[in-house]
Amino acid sequence: MRSLIFFGVFSFPFFVKSQPPRGPLVVSPQINPDKTITFRYLAPAAKEVKLSAQFEKSPVPMTKDAQGIWSVTLGPVKPDIYPYSFQVDGVTVMDPANVGFFPNERFKASLADIPGDVPLMHAMRDVPHGTVSYEYYSSMEGSTGSLVVYTPPGYEKETSKKYPVFYLISGTTDTEETFFKVGRINFILDNLIADGKAKPMIIVMPYGNPLARIAEQKGKPKPADLVSREGADAISRAKVFETDLMTRVIPHVEKNYRALSDRESRAIGGFSRGGGQTLRAAFGNLDKFAWINCYSSYLSPAEMESNYNNIISKPEVTNKNLKLFWIGVGDEDFLYKPAVEFMDYMKSKNINYKSLISSGGHTWMNVKAYVAESTPLLFR
Repeated sequence: MRSLIFFGVFSFPFFVKSQPPRGPLVVSPQINPDKTITFRYLAPAAKEVKLSAQFEKSPVPMTKDAQGIWSVTLGPVKPDIYPYSFQVDGVTVMDPANVGFFPNERFKASLADIPGDVPLMHAMRDVPHGTVSYEYYSSMEGSTGSLVVYTPPGYEKETSKKYPVFYLISGTTDTEETFFKVGRINFILDNLIADGKAKPMIIVMPYGNPLARIAEQKGKPKPADLVSREGADAISRAKVFETDLMTRVIPHVEKNYRALSDRESRAIGGFSRGGGQTLRAAFGNLDKFAWINCYSSYLSPAEMESNYNNIISKPEVTNKNLKLFWIGVGDEDFLYKPAVEFMDYMKSKNINYKSLISSGGHTWMNVKAYVAESTPLLFR
């Protein structure tokens, strides 16, 4: 025993001294005053490194210096938040020099935040700030669900006041953190509320793939990605999410937060897969929701006629029940065509909606713009 202690005490400094050097300091991304961005990646042994960024059409080759740091400077780039990653000898990796990352089930990207000369809608401003909390609840099949919850400025102080709730669902393979970490929903709402443009509200961000969570907690493989957004599997999975939302998430929120519980105090919205889940959950529960925000998504006419005929067959009732039905999509979005067809179909059925067709694609840059446009219309 004594010899073991002797070895442990006297060998510890040896191990500390024997740690390999950390290498040169890498600063990445470096946002330059002219809105160009310099990206760097340390990989002395790599043969090829490319930058893949959402503001570029294709991966951009990088150049290695004598220290083994690969770099490239691009731009100027329009101010916004952009996902990016490196392709190192064909392997996609995050930027180890950057703490900002994109939460997702299938990929991990880093985030480049280019500030505007005038603060952008998602920028941190000197205004009263709300609180973001991580919340856990008893979910389906004995699993534990997770939520990210935003409460508005003043929530902790005005302890007798209740607030309307906006349930906001991320896109395909995104997590409950994505609207927070990529969409900056907390700063957008802080700024809108401070400017008098939005009502103070609670925002609840659930995880949109409860089947994956259940499988993970039971030690089983996660289900494969959907083959079709309109197929039976997509509808079945959306029903699982809807059941979790209606029977577990909403009761948990209304028990643990000062949430108004009437239908006119509940809104639901989502992006991509979350937009489809939004439409299905709302159309199936119009007694629970009066406000719908749909970002880059749609439902097919066949599904509407099969599953939600009550919505389209009685437009006067639907229009009376819906305080807001808002749809946004980008003109380069791969879902642009079916989303516009969905709007045209709803118009042909005399269903009222507000819409925004923006430039750009299926991106979180567009999602932030849709949130900033549609959220001020809620609970008015």
